[in-house]
Amino acid sequence: MAKIKTCVTLLFLLMNPVASADNWGHWRGPIGNGAASTATPPTEWSSTKNVKWKVEVPGIGSSSPVIWGDQVFVTTAVSQDGGDARSLTTLQFKLLCFDRKDGKLKWQKTAVVAMPHQETHGTNGFASASPCTDGQHVYAHFGSRGLYCYAMNGDLAWKRDDFPKMETRNSFGEGSSPTLEGDLIVVPWDHEGSSALYALDKRTGNTIWKTDRDEPTCWATPLVVEHAGRKQVIMNGQTCARSYDLETGKELWRCAGQTQRPCASPVADKDLVFVTSGHKGSFLGAFRLDGQGDIQGTKSVAWTIDQDTPDIGSPLLSAGRIYFHKAKSGQLSCVDAATGKPFYMASRIPGLDTIYASPVAAGGHVYLTSRNGTTVVIKDANDLQIEATNSLGETVDATPAPVDNQLFIRGEQHLFCIAE
Repeated sequence: MAKIKTCVTLLFLLMNPVASADNWGHWRGPIGNGAASTATPPTEWSSTKNVKWKVEVPGIGSSSPVIWGDQVFVTTAVSQDGGDARSLTTLQFKLLCFDRKDGKLKWQKTAVVAMPHQETHGTNGFASASPCTDGQHVYAHFGSRGLYCYAMNGDLAWKRDDFPKMETRNSFGEGSSPTLEGDLIVVPWDHEGSSALYALDKRTGNTIWKTDRDEPTCWATPLVVEHAGRKQVIMNGQTCARSYDLETGKELWRCAGQTQRPCASPVADKDLVFVTSGHKGSFLGAFRLDGQGDIQGTKSVAWTIDQDTPDIGSPLLSAGRIYFHKAKSGQLSCVDAATGKPFYMASRIPGLDTIYASPVAAGGHVYLTSRNGTTVVIKDANDLQIEATNSLGETVDATPAPVDNQLFIRGEQHLFCIAE
């Protein structure tokens, strides 16, 4: 009888590959570094080759897909009257759930219908924050339009639409994504008004703490790390990179040196966290997590880099290496995370132009995606080895999501599932 049960179990798993699937519940992956430790997606594809399915996504949004079990989630903003969803018009802010097996729409919810109060950048939309999920609920963040929590079947659990309106620098629009950790969802709120960092009860939406920040507009997403039994929230900022106690919101340490209007989110490895920015200057700092107060110029700063750092895309940390683009260009650097020593710096990658998406790693490879729809795949190694160059034929601003043997890419018009 035991043998029969074992055979039945194995048969069920073979027939249902998603049953034991990994998940990608946050736009930077399970630990926020951009790496999938067990995924092995294809390294080669085209608009027809290795495309398991392709589905049209209505409206405009550069948020990245998140995946849990057999569900794929994306957000978008759709013009109420069919006009340009990047203009100041009435928009339907939507969360879409697709079936991972075939790309069919399982459900869609309109969180809110509203006209944005401020314009956005010509390459941005009004649904740029990526959703996140813990497998029990999925959270759709539309910035000034609110944060919405849904059950996995699409039922609304709670909403918070009482945040103050953001006024972003140069009307570039909003885009920071929230971060889930334990029973909390951490929501960044940096803009030209009163900036803050919120921690909400993920089950109810109630505010657990709010910490004011003397920071202008920042588009980074918080990263939660643990050191000496205490969880810290690491946040980028134009004035300072900072750490906060996750439990109380109290600032633990800070370090100046960042450049203007930072966008890149932090990554971490062991007892170091890495914060970077690259607009009108260059800075990448490696900070020890045991710091207190102002750590600039102290031993809590392990190393820094002052050239060729990223602007829009966040760095990738994989196998002890940090990969990052120079500003928004296709030039790539790779450095040792422990020492900052470069393996190579600002190497030009053929096929890549302007970069908004962040690099991701899976299966011993690094995936570099350009706005022109080209993804160049390189070896996850100390030396630069280009493995393949692929194109889907449409603009890609969102960061791809590698899960199991699949790669999910959200283009300007379509969501693609790449698989052999």
